[in-house]
Amino acid sequence: MTSRPNTNKHRNRAPATAKKLGKLHPRNPHQGRYDFTLLTRALPELTKHTITNPKGEPTINFSDHQAVRVLNQALLAHYYGVKFWDIPEGYLCPPIPGRADYIHYIADLLAQTTHVNEDNTPPMGKEIHALDIGTGASAIYPIIGSQSYGWRFTASDIDPVSVNTASVICQANPKLKSAIKVKLQPEPKDIFKNIIGRQDYFDVVVCNPPFHASLDEAMQANSRKQHNLQRHRGKNESAQISRHSTKSGNAAQNLNFGGQHKELWSEGGEIAFLSNMIKESQNYAEHVGWFTSLVSKSENVKPLQLLLKQLNVAQMRIVEMSQGQKNTRVLAWRFNIDEA
Repeated sequence: MTSRPNTNKHRNRAPATAKKLGKLHPRNPHQGRYDFTLLTRALPELTKHTITNPKGEPTINFSDHQAVRVLNQALLAHYYGVKFWDIPEGYLCPPIPGRADYIHYIADLLAQTTHVNEDNTPPMGKEIHALDIGTGASAIYPIIGSQSYGWRFTASDIDPVSVNTASVICQANPKLKSAIKVKLQPEPKDIFKNIIGRQDYFDVVVCNPPFHASLDEAMQANSRKQHNLQRHRGKNESAQISRHSTKSGNAAQNLNFGGQHKELWSEGGEIAFLSNMIKESQNYAEHVGWFTSLVSKSENVKPLQLLLKQLNVAQMRIVEMSQGQKNTRVLAWRFNIDEA
């Protein structure tokens, strides 16, 4: 039996309210400061990395990638019931609060369009099949989506190490084993080919694309993030981990990118990746309800919207998200609108 989302008193708050206040989605359980009492109870190892900030409050050193990894393990254990989660050294350690926001806003998108019901609540259960493009070693979107809403996920990646690691995580957790299927994309230039079969239908596609155009660009971006992290240390933990654990999260500390370069950058950067994704999506219009992707760079939105108009999509949306002082967005499009 799948667990229901943490809706509590925020269930009927409009998502627009959360954006306006610069806060996480109302159904996102990671509101405010991290509760270290609950987190260390879920994962006692976190106590080894817990320090005290100048206000006397418990926190961690967000410049220590090992501490961030353990914090993620505690968050996954407490909020999602995931008892085993680990990733190889140097691979992307995702910011869980921000990742959860994407899933919750996508749940709203489905509730407003393809899965409308009387009480306006998001669709629940395994009848919802989602596809995660570029799931990484962490499989973070399938974990959050399956445990928040009971959805079924297929997760793909071009990196064999990521696919193997994500598969091990799913097999090691009974809650994930039957909910998530991980597939290797054998052709790095393809996105949906080899992943979506003739008989497959996905209610929604999610994607967090590599947004740098080169390794050098990724390194420079990470250096700026590390500098900002040092300047702003002591602020809200959710905001810190969001800044620290982006796609270039461990770059400055671990110059050996190994397999993780596929997570950080691709030829042409974000705009080229998403343009290819949009063009290829035409061939799978009958297999997907909504295609969606994060767009990290605001200047990429208009050219992507223009491309979608040229392809005569039936509908497109921009879903704005705000986490503290960090603003991001989801681009969503579909080719067919069911009139039934």
